[in-house]
Amino acid sequence: MSDVIYEINGKINELVWGPYMIFLILGVGIFLSARLGFLQFRKFGYIIKNTIGKAFKSTEGDGSISSGKAALTSIAAVVGTGNVAGVATAVALGGPGAVFWMWVSALFGMATKFSEVTLGIHYREKKENGEFSGGAMYYISKGLKSKILAGFFAVMVIVAYFVVGAIVDTNSMCHSVEAQFGIPPLATGIVFSILAGAVILGGISRISNVCQFLTPFMCGLYVAAGLGIIILNIGQVPSALAEIVRCAFTPAGATGGFAGTTFMVMLTKGMARGMFSNEAGLGSSPIIHASAKVSHPVEQGIWGATEVFVDTIIVATITGLAIVISGEWKSGLDGAALTMKAFETALPGTIGSYIVMFSIVLFGFSCLISANYYCEKAAEYLFGEKTVMPLRILWCIFIVIGSMGGLGFVWDLADTCNGLMAVPNLIALIVLSPVVVKLTREYFAQIKEEKNSAKQE
Repeated sequence: MSDVIYEINGKINELVWGPYMIFLILGVGIFLSARLGFLQFRKFGYIIKNTIGKAFKSTEGDGSISSGKAALTSIAAVVGTGNVAGVATAVALGGPGAVFWMWVSALFGMATKFSEVTLGIHYREKKENGEFSGGAMYYISKGLKSKILAGFFAVMVIVAYFVVGAIVDTNSMCHSVEAQFGIPPLATGIVFSILAGAVILGGISRISNVCQFLTPFMCGLYVAAGLGIIILNIGQVPSALAEIVRCAFTPAGATGGFAGTTFMVMLTKGMARGMFSNEAGLGSSPIIHASAKVSHPVEQGIWGATEVFVDTIIVATITGLAIVISGEWKSGLDGAALTMKAFETALPGTIGSYIVMFSIVLFGFSCLISANYYCEKAAEYLFGEKTVMPLRILWCIFIVIGSMGGLGFVWDLADTCNGLMAVPNLIALIVLSPVVVKLTREYFAQIKEEKNSAKQE
């Protein structure tokens, strides 16, 4: 019976993460970019200035937490072990050219995530306890008028993030700690469960307070290590970049432990890992962004574009570039082991492997506390607020389960559910694109008017 289930899931997985689905997600990104006049390029300076430049400033408007806290919490959920292990897998299977196609998916994904977050704020609801709830299930239900698709999306969120967050990320963290220090995974899992429980039991306020500190620190550590690799190997950087671009159109042949690849494998692996990493098109991030204190939906929407830029163009690129510079992509290694070996080769001594291990722990823990909120809000949408506390307790139990291993099938299941989440979300993004365009024009007209008024004064 289990073999039949595995086979069915495998067939669905091939469909939802195959070439057709990947090009659909990319196509929606291109469509939204065109409809918005390629906002992510035209307004890039404004976007960075008013997001990263104001990340720690208080904001006004309706919402539960500040705009920056909501964004940093969402980034904490998105920047996970996929940036370490997932990117390495893409390069191991698709060669250096996979990095180029990750960039392409991210540049158009910025428009997709901008649209998702904007719609998430526009269609959010204020609950009796004063907190705000939103996300793709709300704009699918209220915008598309389809409670069936909204319910399907919410179910996929719960299954996908219980697997990816509570189980797979925990397993990656525990086994990285075991490899480096010899600590049994179960013991580490229990510690992570207690720490995560202490945070998530405090709700979005406590989660956002932790992520406001944790996100800049963990991203800063990893990026600093990556910059160290670039500086110490500056002479190899031009050739590594040239290799990435060359292999994007002329896939690498067999060399060393690398078995060689085809153009389609390289293209799909690069785009799939980029999309899986930054989650543009999946519809999950608006769940957290919906809590933000903002006076206009686009004010938070620009954080969506920044989120993709930070996750893929900065953090994931660090991983890809380190692997190419070190030459370890030819070694036959895969996943986190490949990234650890690349950092160890490119940095002095064994410091590189320790940095990757600590990054996996930090990235994974940030996902544990923030991805739980995805599940909470999806369960609340389906069954009401009474489900929140039992779900938090169950989440902590699943963290311990995740430390025990044997996760091949659940990882495949997570891939499938993530892909299925995208289907109703992409439909909603296409149909509701006029709403996004209207809100965007309204917002920037308002900004222009405020500037003109200030000049006249």
